[in-house]
Amino acid sequence: MTPDQVLSEVLKSDSLPTLPAVAARLLAIASQEETTMADIADLVAMDVALSSKVLRVVNSAFYSFPQPIGSIQKAVSVLGTNAVRSLVLSFSLLNIRAQCKDDRFDYQQFWNRSVTAGVAAKLIMAQIRKTDPEEIFIAGMLQNIGEMILARTFAEDYRLICQQSGDDDDRLLALEQERFGVDHAWVGARVLEHWGLPPTLVSPVSCHHDPVGCAGADRNLVVTSQVVYLSALLSRMFYSERPDLLRKTFRSQALRLLRLSDRTLDLIEAQIQSEVNETAKFFDINLVLSQTVEELLQEANQKLAQLNMSYEQMNRELLQTKMELFRLNKELQEKNAKLENLVNIDPLTEVYNHRYFQSFLQQELRRAQRNERPLSLILIDVDNFKKFNDQHGHLVGDFILKEACRIATATLRKDDLFARYGGEEFICVLPETGAEEAAATAEMLRAAIADCAFEQGPERYGVTVSLGVATLTEFENDSDNDSLIGMADQALLIAKKNGKNRAEIYSPKAKWFTFKS
Repeated sequence: MTPDQVLSEVLKSDSLPTLPAVAARLLAIASQEETTMADIADLVAMDVALSSKVLRVVNSAFYSFPQPIGSIQKAVSVLGTNAVRSLVLSFSLLNIRAQCKDDRFDYQQFWNRSVTAGVAAKLIMAQIRKTDPEEIFIAGMLQNIGEMILARTFAEDYRLICQQSGDDDDRLLALEQERFGVDHAWVGARVLEHWGLPPTLVSPVSCHHDPVGCAGADRNLVVTSQVVYLSALLSRMFYSERPDLLRKTFRSQALRLLRLSDRTLDLIEAQIQSEVNETAKFFDINLVLSQTVEELLQEANQKLAQLNMSYEQMNRELLQTKMELFRLNKELQEKNAKLENLVNIDPLTEVYNHRYFQSFLQQELRRAQRNERPLSLILIDVDNFKKFNDQHGHLVGDFILKEACRIATATLRKDDLFARYGGEEFICVLPETGAEEAAATAEMLRAAIADCAFEQGPERYGVTVSLGVATLTEFENDSDNDSLIGMADQALLIAKKNGKNRAEIYSPKAKWFTFKS
């Protein structure tokens, strides 16, 4: 939507607040030169309830006149047209409430904050000028009237905007601009112009979020806008979760814009709570600020300290949880390793078992076929192993098997796989290894075992092995584990028949095998 479209929607909306007859008429005649104070007094006197409210404020601490004022005529004479107009407008606006049951805008909170801001503006201005307290009061009170107008005109959209912005004013303005192309300050100022209010009220409402934007305007309007801007910061301390941050901004901006000293600001902060509570009584607003600024800051500091303690406790608990998770993860890894050993490792010899060998060989066959690289297999059998068991017992037989495995794994390369095939038979997978290199590896294994003295206590045993070597260099789709194992097994049988303690290379018979002996 364009700004003109938004303003058109607002002004033609049935939800736009309307001023009571006396207030509307007063605004209309106040700017006319021929209007006299008697005309103003007569108009206000037509509304008995309104007259009573005006007189109550005039005779309150809001003005602190030394002598009581008993009539509207005298009040107008003492205060002047602008002051009476501001008071009448204040009472009229504070009576605006929900228009229907579906109107969910929080009018009570809105007017509470508005009155607090108005009092804050009055206290700040009192440190600069000593005149027209009611004019700056209503300027401060009306600064956010655009929020109420947008909420009444675009109820659902604005409710969502308020939920998304939370307590962040900058976020609220950004979301308003994104949705409407204007913010509530602009809307509020345009409606006040529509009501016929003077620039002394319109300009502060328009610039209260950006007092620098009033640069070039009349000096009095600039100062008024700056005061209203500061009043928002001061009043929001009573309604924010972080009054300490608002106070820091308030003080730095008060020094920058109006050169207000810390002593002056201390005086303003000390007065605002009691001033707001008294003013609320004069204007029949159900508002009581229960804490001073100092008490607000003390409570905020206590909450912040508690929050920091909570964060520290959370960090400690998080660290403990992290350490526990680390311990559990390590324990899980250890258990997984043990489980893997149970599944893949032979419990006696502590080398890979038959199951793992079959899986590994299948993977290497596929890789060799894919990369067109040779793959070799060595099948190993301990010679005369049954005699060891028969003559020396199974414990000695177990010792022979474990020691042979130790020697074999120490002899092979890192990428070679050594596994127990079954009983006293073992098998070795040699990836990317041709026939000649495989034969040389087999001879090394044979010699290493034959040359080793298998000593167990005082006993010494001589152990030899027979080995069958098979190499696959050309592949077809039907090549599988059993084919290569079968070739190595045939070579092993030949080694056994030729006297044992030797390595034999398989001699190919099938046309799709190519081997070298």
